[in-house]
Amino acid sequence: MEMKKTGLFFGTFNPIHIGHLIIANHMAEFSDLDQVWFVITPRSPFKTKQSLLDNHHRYQMVYEAIQDYPKLQLTDIEFRLPQPNYTIDTLTHLREQHGNAHQFALVMGEDNLKSFHKWKNYEAILEYYQLYVYPRISESKIPHDLATHPHIHHVDAPVIEISATFIRNQHRAGKNIRPLLPEAVWKYMDEMNFYR
Repeated sequence: MEMKKTGLFFGTFNPIHIGHLIIANHMAEFSDLDQVWFVITPRSPFKTKQSLLDNHHRYQMVYEAIQDYPKLQLTDIEFRLPQPNYTIDTLTHLREQHGNAHQFALVMGEDNLKSFHKWKNYEAILEYYQLYVYPRISESKIPHDLATHPHIHHVDAPVIEISATFIRNQHRAGKNIRPLLPEAVWKYMDEMNFYR
């Protein structure tokens, strides 16, 4: 069995919106990744952030959003890891569980790449994993060693500037944000009366 090249797209997805879908699908279709997994970041037990929905609701919305996309999957691995959790730990766990079937890579925005050198064990991540970076509008420059690193692939994906914070705030303010969400996510959010 050939190893699948699997991109890991981390986020709170609070809620997942069309921007997330467009990026994940673009990576699965137009890079050499075979598929992309959404890795949902758990609600931290140390933070009482009211606007962050419970894990199972955010999981359910991602699940609903990707039903029609066979190359997109999701995992709740981080829900089962001790907190606070670091990406390097998640990667280690995923490799232990799926290492013979999947070659994992990270999918991240250019904005994250700019602060990547602050991540725990970022050198180890770069040594063992490929990074697939999509463009974001931001001011600061990418550090030189990261701009030219052979494990970092810049993918010419659409620049999407939709934020989940904007969606939550405008929904609460009574604005119609429906076009920014996959239809199934809108329905779930509306039925559950989230972010009101």
